[in-house]
Amino acid sequence: MSTVVQRPEVERSPVRWWRRPWVGPLALVAVMFVVYSLPPYLALDPALSRVQVPGGMEVHYPLLVGHVLFGTVAILSCCFQVWPAFRARYPRAHRLIGRAYVFAGVLPAAVLAVAVAVFAPFGPVAVASNLTLAAVWFGCTAAGWRAGRARRFGDHRKWMLRSFVLTISTMTNRVWSPLWAILLAPQLPTTFGGNMDYFISTIAGLSTWLGWVVPLLVCQWWLDRRPRRARGATR
Repeated sequence: MSTVVQRPEVERSPVRWWRRPWVGPLALVAVMFVVYSLPPYLALDPALSRVQVPGGMEVHYPLLVGHVLFGTVAILSCCFQVWPAFRARYPRAHRLIGRAYVFAGVLPAAVLAVAVAVFAPFGPVAVASNLTLAAVWFGCTAAGWRAGRARRFGDHRKWMLRSFVLTISTMTNRVWSPLWAILLAPQLPTTFGGNMDYFISTIAGLSTWLGWVVPLLVCQWWLDRRPRRARGATR
């Protein structure tokens, strides 16, 4: 008869904030993004909207405002959720903020994103990207929440990292837009025939897809290589 010997669990000390130097800049960028993006929608004035309201679709603006407000909760709360020192020192706060992130942030924002995306004036490519993003964002977050409820914390962490990357993609796609505008501007009179609407929809389509697909692929690559690094460290 063989005897199974359980190894004692090694108690991990909390990760100090200076060992994760990206936490501070991430929070700063998130706050700056919210300070820039949110105020026009607090006035509840469609004329101040940064997204053109489609004619005859008055319901679009309230849905957009709801998406922005819930998305703001998601962006701000996710900074605490990926902060290792905060998570280790304040587990109860981590759980409470996590619930806000899921149920007052991502899930309603993703549902409203579907309605907003359908009527967005940025062309079919951008619409397809935003619809796909909303579905993947909702799915990753729901899967992470269910894994946490089932105490499968390894899976919970992976799904929530994917959800986090998709949450901040609303900021990263702002980087792609000016880049593509600069690269494609010389082709406006030739490839685009001087059609500014075609030019803008092309930039929007490229930016929306790259804004979330590239970060998600990088996140998955990082998750896939961590087990190999761990195995190499134990040899």
